[in-house]
Amino acid sequence: MSELRNKINEAVNFIRTKTSMKPTIGIILGTGLGGLVKEIEIETIIDYEDIPHFPISTVESHHGKLIFGRIGGKEVVAMQGRFHYYEGYSMQQITFPVRVMSYKVGLGVETLFISNAGGGLNPEFEKGDLMIMTDHINLLGDNPLIGPNDNELGPRFPDMSEPYSKELIALAEKIAEEENIKIQKGVYAALTGPNLETRAEYRFLRIIGADAVGMSTVPENIVANHMGMKCFGMTIITDLCDPDNLQPLTVEEVIEVASKSEPKMTLLMKKLIERI
Repeated sequence: MSELRNKINEAVNFIRTKTSMKPTIGIILGTGLGGLVKEIEIETIIDYEDIPHFPISTVESHHGKLIFGRIGGKEVVAMQGRFHYYEGYSMQQITFPVRVMSYKVGLGVETLFISNAGGGLNPEFEKGDLMIMTDHINLLGDNPLIGPNDNELGPRFPDMSEPYSKELIALAEKIAEEENIKIQKGVYAALTGPNLETRAEYRFLRIIGADAVGMSTVPENIVANHMGMKCFGMTIITDLCDPDNLQPLTVEEVIEVASKSEPKMTLLMKKLIERI
């Protein structure tokens, strides 16, 4: 058994001493989706620092708790706080919780929901828009699958022709129409950060087909696909990255815009979880 498998088993065995739930749905509560916690009928909360081999979030706006409960009768596990490459963690550390959640060797998750905040590159986007991720571009300069491959976790060369489930995207569009929620769709580009991009970098990203840019999500998505999980990703457009009219931006402004759009994203995600 690989060293990674041993670590996964140790984490899962510890979690099993705290809860008997077997969630089929996993949620990564990134920026803009903290309100979804209020929709969870919480059964158990476990601090990351107590779980063997779990990283600890160092970002001020990210909590570090694994939450077990139900949404619409469905058993879920939610990560309240995620990890980023710019924090100094390896790709394997960042994605370790996804492996622990998975149905193959972990807690039972078959479908993973991911949220984030991002800068809008598409000129048709507005601040506060919700963008359903249809695809992504990995510009992190690294990949969580580099190194020895454990075939019991997934194939050496996983297919990425549908990184985000078309079925879930179509259902989300239907729900958004029913609830009168404006949505965009687009391609998310992930860069390491933690600095924001330059004017020239924003131009480059738009040229290569990105509609939004951020610093997360892609590693977790790659590992989820490696392990055969369906994924749904959504971005809150917190700022506009127009290189010809670029304005200085603070983290506080990002969080403010995200918090205003949070109720719409929370509602959409809740309804989507209920109907899958």
